[in-house]
Amino acid sequence: MADSPGPLLTLPVYQALCAARAAGQDSVECSLDLGVSRTMVATGPASWAWQGRDYPYPEACKERTVYHWTGSAFAPVSRYQGALIKLVPTDWGMPVFEIDGIKMLVSAEVSPYADAERKVGLIQPAGKRILDCCGGLGYFAVWALRGGATQIVSCEKNPDVIWLRRLNPWSPEGGATAPDARLELRQADVTQVITGLPDQSFDAVLHDPPRFGIAGELYAQVFYDQLARVLKRGGRLFHYTGTPNKLTSRRDLPREVSVRLERAGFATEIVGDGVLAILRGGAARR
Repeated sequence: MADSPGPLLTLPVYQALCAARAAGQDSVECSLDLGVSRTMVATGPASWAWQGRDYPYPEACKERTVYHWTGSAFAPVSRYQGALIKLVPTDWGMPVFEIDGIKMLVSAEVSPYADAERKVGLIQPAGKRILDCCGGLGYFAVWALRGGATQIVSCEKNPDVIWLRRLNPWSPEGGATAPDARLELRQADVTQVITGLPDQSFDAVLHDPPRFGIAGELYAQVFYDQLARVLKRGGRLFHYTGTPNKLTSRRDLPREVSVRLERAGFATEIVGDGVLAILRGGAARR
């Protein structure tokens, strides 16, 4: 088993700890893993204890922030190297992440886990070898594994996102769970990796790219042609698109994506906030 990354704090958990201390309680039940489980924490006047170790009460906690234990203090689960990348708690328990304030996962009306489960179900993962183009926090990979995928090759080029998922107990590598041998996580740009992959080497593809304005290359015809090349005939692809700026610019991104995928040899259907595509039996465009 992997070692636990330590306790994770959010504002509601911090408030529960402080309230227990103020009331003179010697313990309080709360979650230190973003809602995966609940545990008893011993509360004292100067520190609180969990799993045989004492921790200080932070001076303050901010909303929309997850804090992790660095070994000497609690610090936000965020990094800044050209862009601010941070883990953001949700009312659902499992967090999302943001890049410069832009949320990378759905969470307003449905939990990011339930959303990932629905989308992964569209490619029917049982018994399949799957290319996960933009790994993110790994929620697609979680549901592909649960759905019976035989192998998942997951690419995530941003090392800070991989750091987030290793601290996130809802991610495949997070918490104290042992890694699943079926999942191969590569710190790599899928647009470069894909050119070296063999023809027809995958049964299905999951593609959840950042917004077009951030990563236009992941919406390009040349990339879609490569997806068609590495996918087996009849293979399924789910491509998340969202509907950015539809009301203001009248741009129909799902339709634009569908047109490019059809040029690459796919039959497409707009489903919810993305495009489901099935590779036709003939040769795909090169």
